[in-house]
Formats: sequence, C-alpha cells, structure tokens
Amino acid sequence: MAWIILVLAGFFEVGFTTCMKLANNFTNWKWSLGFFICIACSFFLLNKATQTIPLGMAYAVWSGIGAVGTVLVGILFFKEDANFWKIFFICTLIASIIGLKLLGGKA
Repeated sequence: MAWIILVLAGFFEVGFTTCMKLANNFTNWKWSLGFFICIACSFFLLNKATQTIPLGMAYAVWSGIGAVGTVLVGILFFKEDANFWKIFFICTLIASIIGLKLLGGKA
C-alpha cells in the first residue's frame, strides 16, 4: 500500500509542476490554487509513504516519478523538444525507478 501512496504522491508532484507552469507566475488564481492543492497532497502522501518505505528510496522514487512525468507533460502538452537523448535519459530514469521498486526495503 505504501508504494501505491508513493506513486500517487509522484503524480501529485507532476500536478503541481504543471499547475505552476499554467499559473503564469501565480497570476492565474485557478491554476495557483491547483498548485497549492497538488503540492500539499504530494507532500502529505510522500510523508505517509516514508512511514513504511525508507526515506532515501521514497524520495528517489518520488522525485523520479515527478521528473519523468513533468518531462512527458512538457513534451505532450507544451510541445517541448523530444529528441533521442531526452527520451533515452527518461527511459534510464524509468528503469532506475523500477529497479528501486524491485529492491523494496532491501536497499
């Protein structure tokens, strides 16, 4: 269950970075509100997950999900560049996240 909570925390991290972009320097109140809701949910869930998953592993997975998700949102919705090297390194991040999950609490 802690891993599901951690993945949800990572998704909320993607949510707050996306809202931050759309908030336009916090001049758009709806996206600004979304930012604060997502960041609060993300940190709350991350904190909950670290009660079971070791802190270093939880943080690495959380930030990896956020990084991969944010890059994918940028490519898919904001028309950011998607060159070979960007995709290659995103794939290595995904492989690292999977590797940490497979290690579980053994790291």
